[in-house]
Amino acid sequence: MAQIHPLSTVDPDAELADDVVVGPFCNIESNVQVGPGCVFDSHVTIKSGTTLGANNFLAQGVILGGPPQDRKYKGESTFLQIGDNNFLREYVTINRASGEGLSTVVGSDNYLMAGVHLGHNVKLYDHITIANNTGVSGHVTIEDLVTVGGMTGLHQYVRIGRVAMVGGMMRITRDVPPFMLLGGHDDEVRDINAVGMRRLGITPQARLALHKACKLLFKSQLGLTNAMEIVRREVPMTQEVEALLAFEERRAKGKSGRQDQI
Repeated sequence: MAQIHPLSTVDPDAELADDVVVGPFCNIESNVQVGPGCVFDSHVTIKSGTTLGANNFLAQGVILGGPPQDRKYKGESTFLQIGDNNFLREYVTINRASGEGLSTVVGSDNYLMAGVHLGHNVKLYDHITIANNTGVSGHVTIEDLVTVGGMTGLHQYVRIGRVAMVGGMMRITRDVPPFMLLGGHDDEVRDINAVGMRRLGITPQARLALHKACKLLFKSQLGLTNAMEIVRREVPMTQEVEALLAFEERRAKGKSGRQDQI
């Protein structure tokens, strides 16, 4: 049987694995599924339509699965799906999706620090770190191994490419290319995310190719089409460079630099 503190409320229709630990003053509604090894600290609220995988830690005040903050939402059945091994720190809030049968999705091995909010229809991949008090608007997608600095705001429909790093206190209104580093008070690319790539074991040759591609695409003022042609002609076509070019091609087709907003 799950270990449930006597000061918590768990609906009889909620499904909790046998080794789940629920601290005091938690509220778990019906139509909730919680996998093995999950630990809820205190004052955690899990709303209907939420599914948690294994070994997730939820700190004090976390609220999961509340209705989407979306004027278009009319009470339709929607969901929140969370994977395994996630750390959700104090007062993280994640909303269900908007749109019949749709889901907000959080992958596995992510670390969301205090006060992070994920809006409706957000998709997080795996191994992502988001620092304190960051707001992630609806329909945002964050790919694998991304780091987002604290007090950052992400515009709706933004996509952040894999292994990118976004500095703190930023306003992100356009897609963030993979492997790139953004800093300052705008959303311009500063350089490659060299530290992150070294930690992942990406070779010096691959990092150098990305650095050359970065200078041509984001620093040369050649225009995207011309810059991409030069990159293909002059830069070694590593897997990382090919992924960067494909990302930029998709981004160019979207609205206001957001490939998922057509």
